[in-house]
Amino acid sequence: MAIAKEYIKDNIEINKTIIMKKALIITGPGFDDTEGIYSYHRLTEEGFEVEVATSNDQDAVSKNGGNILKVTIKASDIQVDQYDMIILPGGREAPERVRQNPILVEVVKKAGDLGKIIGAICHGPWVLISAGIMKDKKATCYVGMKDDLINAGAHYTGTDVEIDGKIITATNPQAVGPWMKKIIELWKQEL
Repeated sequence: MAIAKEYIKDNIEINKTIIMKKALIITGPGFDDTEGIYSYHRLTEEGFEVEVATSNDQDAVSKNGGNILKVTIKASDIQVDQYDMIILPGGREAPERVRQNPILVEVVKKAGDLGKIIGAICHGPWVLISAGIMKDKKATCYVGMKDDLINAGAHYTGTDVEIDGKIITATNPQAVGPWMKKIIELWKQEL
């Protein structure tokens, strides 16, 4: 009997991971190499189908020019409810371009409204600010933009990684490992 219960428990857990395991990286030209590429590969390792949308619907070249994130979906075709999480790499230029795209800002706002996991690192929280979802949230970011978070009504903590509900923020490329670990842990808790 104990074996049967264990088998059923394992089967249920396996089926839950099959139901929906999809992530969307939203970025643009000039994304931080480490934050964009590591996030993509870490999620792929974890078995996620990872799609990429960019501010201009074109493949994005990293700020150091050595990496490319290929667009797999146009901004106008995104259906937020199909994703487990949204990932916003930093790199100053990329988040700046993303937050100037009203379609992508609305995608992030809707993800927040739907209670999706949203990870933003370095300058990525700029997009969260533009989406209007940071009021009264604990968050961290690249130190040079902390006033932006504070002015948006967030509580800046300055810690390497900060979690507030389903929003997970981090400071810089050195925090990308612990940041992705927390994002994946939060996703697994929801199973």
